[in-house]
Amino acid sequence: MSLFSYLEKRLKPTLAPERPEPPAGLVAFFWHFARQAKGLFLALFAAGLAVALLDSMVPVFMGRVVTLVAHARPENLLAEHWPMLAGMAVVILLLRPLAMVTQNLIANQAIAANVANRIRWQAHWHVVRQSWNFFQNDFAGRIANRVLQTGPAIRETLVSLLNAVWYIMVYGTSAVLLMASADPWLALPVVAWFAGYLATLRYFVPRMRDSSKEMSESRSRLTGRVVDSYTNILTVKLFARAREEDDYVREALDEHTGRFHRSLRLNTLFGLCLTILNALLVTGTAAISIHLWMRGAVEVGTVAMALPLAWQMVSMSGWVAWQITSIFENIGVVQEGMMTIARPITLLNRADAMSLAVSRGEIRFETLRFGYGRERPIIDGLDLVVRPGERVGVVGRSGAGKSTLVNLLLRFFDLEGGRILIDGQDISRVTQESLRAQISVVTQDTSLLHRSIADNIRYGRPQADDAEVVAAARLAHADEFIRGLEDWRGKTGYEAQVGERGVKLSGGQRQRIAIARVILKNAPILVLDEATSALDSEVEAAIQESLGTLIAGKTVIAVAHRLSTIARMDRLIVMDAGRIVEQGSHAELIALDGHYAALWHRQSGGFIDVPETVTA
Repeated sequence: MSLFSYLEKRLKPTLAPERPEPPAGLVAFFWHFARQAKGLFLALFAAGLAVALLDSMVPVFMGRVVTLVAHARPENLLAEHWPMLAGMAVVILLLRPLAMVTQNLIANQAIAANVANRIRWQAHWHVVRQSWNFFQNDFAGRIANRVLQTGPAIRETLVSLLNAVWYIMVYGTSAVLLMASADPWLALPVVAWFAGYLATLRYFVPRMRDSSKEMSESRSRLTGRVVDSYTNILTVKLFARAREEDDYVREALDEHTGRFHRSLRLNTLFGLCLTILNALLVTGTAAISIHLWMRGAVEVGTVAMALPLAWQMVSMSGWVAWQITSIFENIGVVQEGMMTIARPITLLNRADAMSLAVSRGEIRFETLRFGYGRERPIIDGLDLVVRPGERVGVVGRSGAGKSTLVNLLLRFFDLEGGRILIDGQDISRVTQESLRAQISVVTQDTSLLHRSIADNIRYGRPQADDAEVVAAARLAHADEFIRGLEDWRGKTGYEAQVGERGVKLSGGQRQRIAIARVILKNAPILVLDEATSALDSEVEAAIQESLGTLIAGKTVIAVAHRLSTIARMDRLIVMDAGRIVEQGSHAELIALDGHYAALWHRQSGGFIDVPETVTA
C-alpha cells in the first residue's frame, strides 16, 4: 500500500497554475498540461517500450522451443539447453509481468486521477475568472461539461499515444526485423500489412476526429438544454410548458443521435477494413512460411515463430486501432473544450494594479460612455459625484441605464469612455477583487449557493464566527425563520441546505439571507439594487429600520422602481436614456413636476393615468 500511496502523491491536482491561461493551439494546449507531468509520462513511455520489446520476444521463444524439440534428443534437452530455457522462463515469469505491473501502476496510480483532475482544476481556475459577460453568453451546463470532460480526454489521449501507438511501432518493427533475419520474404506480409494499416488510418482517422468533434459539440448542446430546463423548472411548471421543453430537448437529442450514427458508421467500416487486412496478414504469413519450409529455406522453428508473431499483430491491431480511434475522439472533445477553456480573459487587472483603499467613500462618475459594444450607447456623457457617506437613490424607467451604472461601478465591464473614481482612485487601475471587496451589493434576483444557511451568510466574511453570523441574521430579520428550517437530510437551522440557487426558500427569505450576508461583509460602500422588492410591506419596514443602522456612515447607491423605498435618501438621481435628467430630494423633485413626479404620481395613484402624468 505504501507504493500505491507514493505514486498517488507524485502529482497534486489542486495547485494554482504557474501559467493560468491555456494557449489556443491544439498541440500547445496539450503540452501546456502534459509538461506539468512530463516525468510521469516519460516513465510511462519507458515502461511501454519495455513491455513491447518483451512481448515481441515471446514468439521468438516459441520458435526456439519448437526447434529444440524437433532436433534435440529428449534425454539431453535440459542438460544441454537449460540456460536458454531458464532465461526464457525468467523473461516470461518475471520481467514481462514486472514491466506490465510497472506500466499499470504509473498509468493508474500516478497519472489517471491526478492528471485528469489537475486539468479540470486549472480549467475551472481559469474559467471562473472570466468576466460576467462570458457566462451570460453560454449555458452554465455546457461550460461545466467542457471543463469536466476536457481533463479525462487529454489524459486518455496522452496515455493511449504512449501505450498503444508506441507499442505497435516497437512491436511491428521488431516483427519485421525478426522475420527478415530469418528470410526477407517472410517480412513481406508484415510490411504490406503496415502499409495498408497506415492507409486505413489515414483515411478514417481524420473523419473520425471531425465526427467526434461534432458529436461532442452536440452532446454539450444537449447537456446545456437539459440543465437549462432543470434550472428554470419553476418557470416550466408555472407556464405548463413541459411539452415545449420536450421539443426543445428532443431537437438537441435528435441532432446528437444523428451525429452518433454517423460516427458509428465510420467505426463499423473501419473495423471491416481492419478485419480484411488482418486476414490477409495471417494467410500471407502462413503461406510464405510453409512455402519456404517446403523448399528447405527455413526451419520448422521459424514457421513456429512467424505465425505467432503475425497472430499477435492481428490481436493487437484491433486494440491499437480502437485506441487510435479513441485518441481522435478525445481530440474532438479537447477541441470542443478549448472553445471555452482556451479563451483569454477579457476583463483583466492591469499589470501595475494596486489594491483599492477606501478612506472616505467618495464616488465620481466622469463623462461615462458605455453601450455593450453597440454604436448607440446605453450611457452617454454621464457625470455624477456621490459624496462620502451620502445616500443616493437612482430611479428611471426600464432601460434608462440604472443597472448598467451599477455594473460599471463593480467593473463587470470596461468603460468605452470616461472613468470612475473612488476616493480619487481610478477603478480600472485597481484589482477587481479589492474593488468588489469594498462594495456590498444586494440585488433583486438573489441567488444563493447550494450550501448551508450559515455558509451563505458567511460568504460575506469567511472568517466570521457563528455568533457574528447569527447577529447578522437577526439584523436582517432572518433568524426566526432560519431556526425553523429543516432540509431533506434532516439538518436544521443554520446548517440546513438551501437547495440550488436557494429554491428551498421563498423570495423574501432569500432576500433576507442576502441582506444578512451584506451586513456581515460591512463594506464602506453599499449598493442596493431593488434590495427589498421581494419582501412584504411589514418585513420591508422592519428591514428598512435595520438598514438604517447598516448604512450609517456608508456611501449608499440605491436603485429602485418602488419609489417609496428610496424617498428618504439624501438625493435622488433620475435617469433617462443613459443621462441624468433630474436630481434633488424627494420634495424638490415633486415640486419640479417632471419625470420623477410623473413616476411618483403613477405609483401612488395606483397606475391611474392622470393628466399631470400624461403631460410629464
